[in-house]
Amino acid sequence: MNDTENHMTFTRLLLSSVAASAFALPALADIEYTVETLAEDLDRPWGMTFLPDEGDIILTLRGGGLKLWNEEDGTREIGGAPEVVSEGQGGLLDIAVGPNFDDDGWLYMTWVDEVEDGTTTHVGRAKLDRDEERITDLETLFVVSPGIESTAHFGSRIVFHEGFMYVGFGDRNSKDFSEDHISQDLSSENGSVIRLTLDGEIPPDNPFFGREDHAEAIWSYGHRNIQAMTVHPGTGDIWITEHGESGGDEINVLERGGNFGWPLVSFGVDYRTGEQFAQTPQDGDGFISPTYNWPAGRDDHFPPSGMTFYTGEAFPELEGHLLIGNLFHRYLGVFNEDNRVIDERARLLDGEDLRVRDVAIGPDDGFIYVLADGEDAPLLRLTPR
Repeated sequence: MNDTENHMTFTRLLLSSVAASAFALPALADIEYTVETLAEDLDRPWGMTFLPDEGDIILTLRGGGLKLWNEEDGTREIGGAPEVVSEGQGGLLDIAVGPNFDDDGWLYMTWVDEVEDGTTTHVGRAKLDRDEERITDLETLFVVSPGIESTAHFGSRIVFHEGFMYVGFGDRNSKDFSEDHISQDLSSENGSVIRLTLDGEIPPDNPFFGREDHAEAIWSYGHRNIQAMTVHPGTGDIWITEHGESGGDEINVLERGGNFGWPLVSFGVDYRTGEQFAQTPQDGDGFISPTYNWPAGRDDHFPPSGMTFYTGEAFPELEGHLLIGNLFHRYLGVFNEDNRVIDERARLLDGEDLRVRDVAIGPDDGFIYVLADGEDAPLLRLTPR
């Protein structure tokens, strides 16, 4: 029996209020849905993407493995993944289908490996050989500089927009809450979003191109730990989520050359002391304020992971809503978005005790695919009842 056949299904009701929560959510029409377990016992999965040629899902395991899932065969191992350092939050991270996949077959990935000064995030690409069940032609396109002796806050996610690749990284867990913080250092890509061509070159219209002592790949900076990136289906803007310090988690909309303020402004508090360490964002402070933020504190923070806008037909009530994974409170949040005004409407998978790592919409069926987090995590599919 394959993974698809060996599934449990159960029905949940998408409610306008959630009994387990301490507050009522704004009204959203009730929707019945069924959950299928497509794969089980995945070891620390992190990213997934649909392959457009056959509709399969290829997903990453943080320890360095790749898996391919399809409806007929369930999951199988894919060889050829890059060597990684999987200590702490490192390992094989995101994976994305290139915009010209039908012609060139490129899959893009991010992973953590050693460099001279420690470890850092790498960006690369490879092709999938289905017959041999492995990826081939692996090449590294970009290496974040400098490497750092830290096992945390690597990021990272990949999106494509208007023929360019955008990749978001973390600040490597630096606790230097001052102007010298690495996220404010324009000579380093740590704590930034970079913009590259599909071949890994730096476009000359990047905001810091040609400036001495600047990392020319940087598109925006002042980020803490980017966990999701997606393109708004209506405006084409790139949206990201990032973790705050003990709360203060954020949704941001990227701007060319923008400084998003970390750690000079923040809604979070110090993990170690519980004290505020920076001013909250204010109009006119020179930084780009979050489009949406969660409050400070371990109990109230989200913290966000994978994110996408719902654009399918299977759940018409969710059209245009943001779906965001919650790692700490363990559910998939449904958020209404109207001209960048955001409010939480419902919680999917609430009570199932699953840290939600990534979420995607099936390109052909409009179903919601959810990747959980952990050493024996499942891949789930939510379908209309």
